[in-house]
Amino acid sequence: MALKPDSTAPYHSVQHALRVLEAVSRHGGGVTDVQIARETALPARQLAALLLMLRREGYIQQVADGAYVTGDALARLGSTAGREQAIRDKLQLTLDELRDTVGAAVYISRYIDGEVKITQYADGPDAPAVKEWVDFRSSAHASAVGKSLLTQLDLNGRRDHLSRHKPARLTSRTITNERLLFSKLDAQPPTVPVLDLQEYAVGTVCAAVPITAGSAVGCLALSMPIEHAHRLRAAAQTLNRGAAPVLLSLAL
Repeated sequence: MALKPDSTAPYHSVQHALRVLEAVSRHGGGVTDVQIARETALPARQLAALLLMLRREGYIQQVADGAYVTGDALARLGSTAGREQAIRDKLQLTLDELRDTVGAAVYISRYIDGEVKITQYADGPDAPAVKEWVDFRSSAHASAVGKSLLTQLDLNGRRDHLSRHKPARLTSRTITNERLLFSKLDAQPPTVPVLDLQEYAVGTVCAAVPITAGSAVGCLALSMPIEHAHRLRAAAQTLNRGAAPVLLSLAL
């Protein structure tokens, strides 16, 4: 499975956040924002936003004199003992917060061994998860999750997937023609959420954004009942903005 050349470009905010974390980690006794700016060469406004996000996520904390030190969340993720569970716990907390922010069920999906897999999700009474009436592994051509993952594969990777999972018409809106599907995937801007407007299931709309980390293909998605469709695009943009903490957890 190969990635499209432009799909592996990481979020700049995550790259910059990692640089900030490296700067803070180098100074065990604490470091000021002025020193961090000097070491990372980040503009003051951008650095302030990153510091706020990293504090909110628990990766850094501010001590009495205003200096920054590493936080508990970074220590847990940096520990070899229980690291995998610590990452899952951190991701779940982030997903729960995103669910409440966007008012929709949210999901992390990865493309693993040639298959679409939902690895974690957060739903609730006011944010119901989509009913998996057709296996997500065989419906990548119709779901926002699947299409987001397919956009990150090269042509051979896509053809390989569809050779194993023939596109079936799930609703009247489902695209089953391979050429048309690939054309739409190629036209999808990498920074714009992929939408599913009742292509997978009647009564449900979805959106997904890529969270590619290195060679791992993944996406962050949301779903909501059709009666909330008027909120979809705004919710998708909020989801897009919330992707950085998720990708950061995966990158650490």
